[in-house]
Order: sequence, then structure tokens, then C-alpha cells
Amino acid sequence: MKRKIILSKGLYCFVILTLAACAWPANAQSSASVHQATLMESDQKTKEISTEELRTILAEKSAAVFDARPFKEYAISHIPGAVNVAAKPGVPMSFYVSDVTEIGRMLKGDKAAPIVLYCNGPFCGKSRRLASELLEAGYTNVRRYQLGIPVWRALGGVTQIEIAGIRQVIKNDRTAVFIDTRDAAEFKAGRKIPSAKNLPRSLVKEGKDIGEVKAAKNDGRLPMEDHNT
Repeated sequence: MKRKIILSKGLYCFVILTLAACAWPANAQSSASVHQATLMESDQKTKEISTEELRTILAEKSAAVFDARPFKEYAISHIPGAVNVAAKPGVPMSFYVSDVTEIGRMLKGDKAAPIVLYCNGPFCGKSRRLASELLEAGYTNVRRYQLGIPVWRALGGVTQIEIAGIRQVIKNDRTAVFIDTRDAAEFKAGRKIPSAKNLPRSLVKEGKDIGEVKAAKNDGRLPMEDHNT
């Protein structure tokens, strides 16, 4: 009997990670972790990589990592080390895909260069569409981190924001919290983003919920009632 499961957004990452981990063969489950999981999609022309593999690739700079989303999304939040190119001309937003020609320019025409793509997670088609177009253009070493930004964040990965993204957030997102990490005297005397809160980096100690981080959680500088802020 088939069953239909309806998930709230809050359960999305948890369920995807659980399903991905359970998809590993039984004899591998004891040694595999969620960081090593992929979606294991069938009938895919390009190989998927895990979060652990992507971290290694970024650390070693062993592949060009492309964020396959529109620039505004990239500017607000992207995986550090990933790059973004312009959209393919003449394509509607509902079928957005990056311009393979621009990727070719960045790679100086090397169609054997290792490439990794990602977008907004398992249900996002942008990296899949881009992978298909790269294969059609003759690229031979294309992989996808199909778990994408949602799972990267869920597993503790940081993301990076660009100046253009900061401007968008300040203008449009009143839930955003900016943390200024300068020492208190410099923070008080210097220029700052309006409403920014001060959490000096020099006072942050290694460990969970100790020292200044604990104080910031208790006094409201760090949001504790909405971890999606």
C-alpha cells in the first residue's frame, strides 16, 4: 500500500537527512554517518557527493564549486569558496539555469576540469539542469552536492554573505540580527550597521554555552526563540 507523507518545513532537513542515511547499504550503515550521506538518486548522469566530500574539496581546492542559483540568492548566503555566474539568456525564472558559456570562460575552456554544483537542496532543479547542460556541452567531470544549502547549514556548515546581500537584508529583512565581533571599545567608537549587537570575538572561548556566548544567549544578543533568524 502506498502512503503519502506531508511534511512541515521544520521537519524537512531532518527527514531528508534520515532518508539519505537510511539509503546506504545495510553493511555500510554501521560505518557511515550523516555527513557521508547522499540522496542516491536513480538514473542520474552525474555523480552525487556527500557533505564530507564537499568539505574536503573546498579545503583542498580540488574542484571548481559553482552555486547554481540566481545572483541575489548567492549574494545573501552561499557556501564559502563557491562562485556564481550569470544566468543563461532567454530562460524564464521558473527554469533558471546558469550560463554554461560563462562557466567555460572561468575554466578557460578546460572541459575536463573537475566541477561541483549545488543549489537549494533535494527538490531544487537548478543544479540538475546545469549538470545536464554541462554534459551536453562536453564537460566530462561534473558532480553535484544535491543536498544543497539546507543540509549544509543543518550539518553546521557556515555560509558567506556578500556586500550586495547585506544591502538586501538591511532593506528587506527585519528579522535579521547582525553581530559585530570587534572589541567593545572599538565597536562603541567605530562606524557600525544600525541595530548591530556586539559579541567580541576575543571573549569567545572554545566550547558550548560558556563565557560570552552564554551571556549573549541570556541577554538577547543571540536569538534563542527563532534559530532560523
